Amino acid sequence: MKYNRIYQDIPLLCDTEITLDAGATHHLSRVLRCRIDDRIELFNGDGYSYSAGIQEISKRQTVVRIITQSTLEAEPTLHIHLGLPLSKGQRMDFAMQKAVELGVSAITPLKTEHAAVKLPEKRLQQKQQHWQQVIISACEQSGRCRLPLLHPLTSLDAWVQQQIHYGIVLDPQAVNSLASLPAPAAETALHLVCGPEGGLSNSEIGQLKQHHFIPVRLGPRVLRTETAPLAAIAAVQMLWGDFR
Repeated sequence: MKYNRIYQDIPLLCDTEITLDAGATHHLSRVLRCRIDDRIELFNGDGYSYSAGIQEISKRQTVVRIITQSTLEAEPTLHIHLGLPLSKGQRMDFAMQKAVELGVSAITPLKTEHAAVKLPEKRLQQKQQHWQQVIISACEQSGRCRLPLLHPLTSLDAWVQQQIHYGIVLDPQAVNSLASLPAPAAETALHLVCGPEGGLSNSEIGQLKQHHFIPVRLGPRVLRTETAPLAAIAAVQMLWGDFR
């Protein structure tokens, strides 16, 4: 039986009672209308899920007793680090949410030359917190027990200065297809980056090539900025990851 999944950023131990945070209490009591003795599933990012029974529930407080612990969730077959340029409206949230569902291990929001969004410093912290919640919600929905790592917003230039052993940049003008590429070496992270609405500039593509990123096209059609990375993630998961 599938239970409602709730993330809690606290240690979880069997045969203990814990009080859930205000957000979880509101969701369980006001949205889901849960009652005493209902079962839920908890996780905190440690790789396990925990079944729990509701002992007390009201608009202000929910107390649960942790009953069982699952087996440890396996590490992803392919560690995918997604570089995701800032995009307008809900596109950023959508791409981030679905990337988590598809199994990425890390996400870095990127500032690029043609990005249509400019975030003032005073809004940046709020955005980071919002994106973290998007990731948590996607894990709750998809059954993941480990949270993908969300890195701070950074420039493309700074991002490519990392130690990157295998990188792919999505480019509609590229010659290579994903199927033509060799598989990453075992335990090598795959860094994947796409362009914003306005695309990556020629200088950015050149910079990525200098840092050993391989330009790849996904087919004859130009995909939207929120579609392209998801298509690529699904494809590499089929080729080298845990979709096989």
